[in-house]
Amino acid sequence: MSTECSRSNADYTVGWICAISTEYLAAQLCLDEEHEPPEYVTPHDNNDYTLGRVGKHNVVIAVLPDGEYGTWSAASAARDMLHSFPNVRIGLMVGIGGGAPTSSNDVRLGDIVISTPRDGEAGVLQYDFGKTIQDQAFRQTAFLNRPPTVLLTAVNGLKTEYQRKRRQLEEAINLIIREQEEDLQEELCRPPASSDRLYLSDFVHPRGKENDCMEACGVHLSNLVTRLERRRPQSPVVHYGLIASANQLMKNALVRDKLAAEQDVLCFEMEAAGLMNHFPCLVVRGICDYSDSHKNKEWQSYAAVAAAVCAKELLCRIAPNKVEAEKKIGDVLSAVLFKTRKILSKTWDLSRGAKRWNAGCRRQIHRRIYNNAMRQRQEGSGLWFLQTDAFVEWKQRRNSFLWLHGIPGCGKTILSSTIIEDLERTSPQGLLYFYFDFNNTGKQTLDSMVRSLISQLYSKGEDMWKELDSLYSSCQDGCRQPSCESLCKTFLRMIEGIKEVWIVLDALDECCTRQGLSTEGLLLWIRDLLTSEQRNVHLLVTSRPEQDITSAVSGFADKEDIVPIKSDVITDDIRAYVHTRVREHEGLRRWRSQPDVQDEIESRLVDQADGMFRWVACQLDALEKCLDYRTLQIALNSLPKTLDKTYRRILHGIPSEYKQNAVRILQFLTYSERPLRIEEVVDAIAVDTEGEQYFNPKHRMPDPREVACYCSSLVVTVSKQGHSDNDDDKPVELQLAHFSVKEYLTSSRHDKDSGQIFRDEVAEASIATVCIAYLLHLDQDIPIHQIRKAFPLAQYSAMYWMSHAAVAERKNTKLQRFIEKFFCHHRSSYRNCYSLYRPDDPYFGEVDLKEPPALYYASFGGLTNVVQYLLSRGANVKAQGGRYGTALNAASYRGHEAVVMLLLDGDADFEAMDGLYDRTPLSWAAANGHEAAADIEARDYVWYGLTPLSWAAKNECEAVVKLLLDRGADIEAKDGVYNRTPLLWAAEKGHEAVAKLLLDRGANIKAKDGVYDRTPLSWAAANGHEVSPSCCNPNLDSLMQESTLLPTWMAKSRPGPCHPGFK
Repeated sequence: MSTECSRSNADYTVGWICAISTEYLAAQLCLDEEHEPPEYVTPHDNNDYTLGRVGKHNVVIAVLPDGEYGTWSAASAARDMLHSFPNVRIGLMVGIGGGAPTSSNDVRLGDIVISTPRDGEAGVLQYDFGKTIQDQAFRQTAFLNRPPTVLLTAVNGLKTEYQRKRRQLEEAINLIIREQEEDLQEELCRPPASSDRLYLSDFVHPRGKENDCMEACGVHLSNLVTRLERRRPQSPVVHYGLIASANQLMKNALVRDKLAAEQDVLCFEMEAAGLMNHFPCLVVRGICDYSDSHKNKEWQSYAAVAAAVCAKELLCRIAPNKVEAEKKIGDVLSAVLFKTRKILSKTWDLSRGAKRWNAGCRRQIHRRIYNNAMRQRQEGSGLWFLQTDAFVEWKQRRNSFLWLHGIPGCGKTILSSTIIEDLERTSPQGLLYFYFDFNNTGKQTLDSMVRSLISQLYSKGEDMWKELDSLYSSCQDGCRQPSCESLCKTFLRMIEGIKEVWIVLDALDECCTRQGLSTEGLLLWIRDLLTSEQRNVHLLVTSRPEQDITSAVSGFADKEDIVPIKSDVITDDIRAYVHTRVREHEGLRRWRSQPDVQDEIESRLVDQADGMFRWVACQLDALEKCLDYRTLQIALNSLPKTLDKTYRRILHGIPSEYKQNAVRILQFLTYSERPLRIEEVVDAIAVDTEGEQYFNPKHRMPDPREVACYCSSLVVTVSKQGHSDNDDDKPVELQLAHFSVKEYLTSSRHDKDSGQIFRDEVAEASIATVCIAYLLHLDQDIPIHQIRKAFPLAQYSAMYWMSHAAVAERKNTKLQRFIEKFFCHHRSSYRNCYSLYRPDDPYFGEVDLKEPPALYYASFGGLTNVVQYLLSRGANVKAQGGRYGTALNAASYRGHEAVVMLLLDGDADFEAMDGLYDRTPLSWAAANGHEAAADIEARDYVWYGLTPLSWAAKNECEAVVKLLLDRGADIEAKDGVYNRTPLLWAAEKGHEAVAKLLLDRGANIKAKDGVYDRTPLSWAAANGHEVSPSCCNPNLDSLMQESTLLPTWMAKSRPGPCHPGFK
């Protein structure tokens, strides 16, 4: 391999991506000529590059950062490559993979698999974006692009060449290996045939034995699959077909066999699916193992070289002018950027576990709460309720309802989980459940609950898909979030297709949207759910007996449907819990030789529990610290009577040297936007906002799991399920131990001194300051993947510091100073923060937009004081950057009225369009329902052909519609795409209140659109929207009968003055 002087980045037209160093080395060995490294790459490009020539093509080879695998890492690598090498036109993903041998596909170690389309598949199957339905074949739910035609044509040519020249590939591989140094030759050469062992699928590698598989598993024929010896055992075979890709390593032979049989998969790997829709490429994989538990690295080097040589021979078949004729991949992606955003945003489809629409409300999260509750439950606990007449009748009666209520800490969540367990045995197909979670602000609303229930319904089969797909279409193919009302309607339509539905909702009192309309308030939603005879819904809810819940439930439920959880009925459950803690747990083991003392502990606690599991748990935690009988007696004689007194005692008992850290931990856990991992909490308490160095890694706790010791009994550690088979590898979260802890800390029931530090403004200011100080430590040019790995709190800080600061920045001068430092004096910290997370574009951060100025993000976050400060320092109010283009657009989109007024006073351009969507501030405010922001000036600007009035009507922003009409907006203005009036949009979407407002203001009910020639009534009826007569004017019926535009089917089916679609 010769070496040549450097070239321009634009000279490279072929992109070659590797995942690991072994593959990278193999790719480098296949270069006919190596070039100088690139002189420039984009600032946040995390790839390492080798440049060179293969045949007549200039090739750029990239490798993923060390230790990073999976589809997302591969997609990031491709994105960075295209930014730094914009002329790349075709791509290759070359490396190693696990084989999937079957009776029809004799895949062996050292063979090569090339991804080629088959039976409608693109060549790569993303198998973790699919679903497995009992007794049915796996169904794919993510679809990937085909490789470029020029590569597929070359594959066909190479295939016939290998058929004619059977030893060509073997000789080419051996030639590459012979050219290397002797020690490298030994590493790259083909292992002996005896090491190619295919074990039976049900024979699993022994746990804990990571030594050589031959030693651990043996070579007994009874454990191995018998295969015929090949005619040329040293010659690799090339297979063409489907490669399965996922974010997880395939090491389950039974799952391997299932996918191989159902989908004809030849190979498994972890990166290709991340590339196909962003970096159209061909995937070439050398087989190094059999995708089972018998993993080894013996074949990796040879398999990587074999794949690289095959890819080289493929490239050598392609004429350079054919590559030049292909469009630049970057240009292709730019041309379809808007469409790509729509496709990506369709990940709101709940079954696919996406971030945007689902926003974390997947069933798995609530399954985790269920599993945690079941682990805490003592055997037999809660069974008393399953045998009650109330529960038995609830299961049998049509459209039944039960409300279980009890005092804080009486075990409602564990009882809910017992009920869910029972229903999973008897009625799994119709079971839905949701836990309102005080530890996660995203799980405390009607919206999040309905999303989760829809997600669970969607996973139950194809019959559930139609309604959700319809909702997706009505939200501009996923570009807009569905309203809570539309979600509720979709859910009701979905359950109408199920014979019987069982819903369990736990902790209604932790829902922050209990009050309000049925489209927003949980309690009215529950009432409305039970009123339809078309459905058979069994609904069971639990909560405390809060006044608003008691009043609402009493209004629609019978007396028999309201069941108090009395202390006497759960005494046996509490006794069993105490008995287990005292007799079996390590904390009180010192009394095992004194059963009379154990009896005394159990008796005293059960007698004073008064039905509160939580109270008992706290007392047991305290008693574990008693080292002798005298201390134990003092503790038992001074047991606090209530939870409040218990928590007060715990706070007062925290040693003074621990108090600062304990307070910070409790502040974070009380007000955090999401659950925190223990590593994040450890870094939070290591931050010193008063010192010269804000963060020193040496100040971290040596054992993160001990972080709970700062305020034990008030917090718990919870392992997240489903991430790893190894308990040591599972992420561990630190959470408040119970809702009553959060309630106590945020109340005025405790001491004045501690009360101040937990007030929202004080605590949120403290959290924001800690987050900013942490980010300021990152004031250096560090690759983003290294930041995420080395600084666990960085991602949370980047995502949420502004939301914490918005609560407190006006009154907290210390916080203001930190924000000013961040925005004005630490440019690297600023860039790193918004590379970690772009709050204006959280789900499409890969789009290469101009870096926004500080004023833009301060305006987006609604930081009024900071905006004022930046303007006083001469910030350019008209500067462009970010998804919304200008600071004024960003503030208008978020509805920050005070910021909007400051920007306008600072001479912001009200007519300026953003750079991505060509929208004005008014159109953003109108489309998002921000009345105050829209009030800045009501004019008829147009985006995508729609005036602000049409946007507001289409998106059900009634207050903005009224405002715009008051300001003289043209009520009959038609959009430039469908030629529709605002009334037509409101009618099609079923927004009754908006339609009524427009009609009251004189909107023309006979107006028709220019594409489908349909009236508002026709649109409403066609989409099944129920409109009450009060929505329309008194002449509605005559207008309907006169209108020649009324569809014939609608007129004929109308039995009375109104169509069945109107009631």
